[in-house]
Amino acid sequence: MDWITVALLVVGALTAGFINGFAGFGTALVASGFWFLVLPAHVVPPLIILAALAGQVVGLWKLSGKMDFRMSTYLISGGVLGVPLGALLLNVLDPSVVKTTIGWFLIAYALFQFKGLPSAMSAAPQDGFADRCIGFVGGVLGGFAGLSGVLPLIWLQLKRLSPADQRARYQPFNLFILMLSAIAMVVVGKVDTELMAYAGVAIPFSLLGAVVGANMFLSISEKAFQRAVLLLLIVSGCVIVVQSVL
Repeated sequence: MDWITVALLVVGALTAGFINGFAGFGTALVASGFWFLVLPAHVVPPLIILAALAGQVVGLWKLSGKMDFRMSTYLISGGVLGVPLGALLLNVLDPSVVKTTIGWFLIAYALFQFKGLPSAMSAAPQDGFADRCIGFVGGVLGGFAGLSGVLPLIWLQLKRLSPADQRARYQPFNLFILMLSAIAMVVVGKVDTELMAYAGVAIPFSLLGAVVGANMFLSISEKAFQRAVLLLLIVSGCVIVVQSVL
């Protein structure tokens, strides 16, 4: 690895780790903007999953009292079925096409949210089948590209839960799905010495960034957190779309 590769690997890990610790998701959305510039394309998805999993472990440690594993079971039960399919799709679909679609969706959704979309919606639906469907798609995206957290987050926002309740549900889901995604990567042969060499550099900085981000989450108001998450979705969507054009 030359110094440019190491620099972008470290900056991407620190930045993505911070966002992961602060928001409970976002490693794939942030790290890909750095890592696809200098790393082999086939290494980035599994590296993102490992880095995201490291950040989720930090979140579990720092925010354990705020997690609600019982209320996450609907999402998790659907996500378990989606992860293997997402891992298999790595060998079939073009990741750039899927990510570009997600990028435009994130931009549109966040802009609508800034205009007050939730206030125009009907009463929040009860937990159940719809949550499992959202979890399933989140599991597919997690196994495919480490993007497990975005769709459940949006769904919980549309259910008009408070930011604290949202995170209490989607972070346990993210942790569990990323664990399964990492196992799936091993099973399909995506984890090798090349990947572990990059991971050895990235993971410590992901952990450091996640600790700082989690501490900031604990000190910020719910309103500020909500707006920060929406801004993160817009920026992430723009980064994904720009990457597809270049």
